[in-house]
Amino acid sequence: MGNIFGRKKRSRVTEQDKAVLQLKQQRDKLKQYQKKITLQLQREREVAKQLLHDGKKEKAKLLLKKKRYQEQLLEKTDNQISNLEKMVEDIEFAQIEMKVIEGLKIGNDCLKKMHEVMSIEEVERIMDETQEGIEYQRQIDELLAGSLTTEDEEAILEELEAITQEDLELPEAPKEPLPETTPEKQAVKNKSKPQMVAAS
Repeated sequence: MGNIFGRKKRSRVTEQDKAVLQLKQQRDKLKQYQKKITLQLQREREVAKQLLHDGKKEKAKLLLKKKRYQEQLLEKTDNQISNLEKMVEDIEFAQIEMKVIEGLKIGNDCLKKMHEVMSIEEVERIMDETQEGIEYQRQIDELLAGSLTTEDEEAILEELEAITQEDLELPEAPKEPLPETTPEKQAVKNKSKPQMVAAS
């Protein structure tokens, strides 16, 4: 169970990625070769200097010819490294361009689907209906505004004022509830009163 949930998603390696990796490996090998040749040239120069000091001029000359040939190889190696690095940059930039084109394609497909759902004719129809609704409401407002005279407006204001005054003149309702009187309590109250005896 732990292996299932702990397994990482593998990244997809493309052919371009493999090509870039191989080019970088070749570049690194050439740089290692350059370093080796450079150290060797330094040693050979010291040896040639020692041979001249010992009077072995021909051997020193032969060694310097070999050194010159190796220097030419070193220059060719510089050009090869430059070509490899340029190739790597071109491939990496091409990968970026492919991703950009892929993103543009996805965006274009999305726009096409949106245009299928909402065509130009549909948008024009909705805009026309919206404009018709606005125009219809405007006509209603004009009719309502034109059907009322000045006397009607004054009458409406007077009626509003009268309703407001009625609300102000109404007595306030008691805030506390009224006490309730039951028939039994009323009967006891009546019995407790003294009765008048008629004089004979």
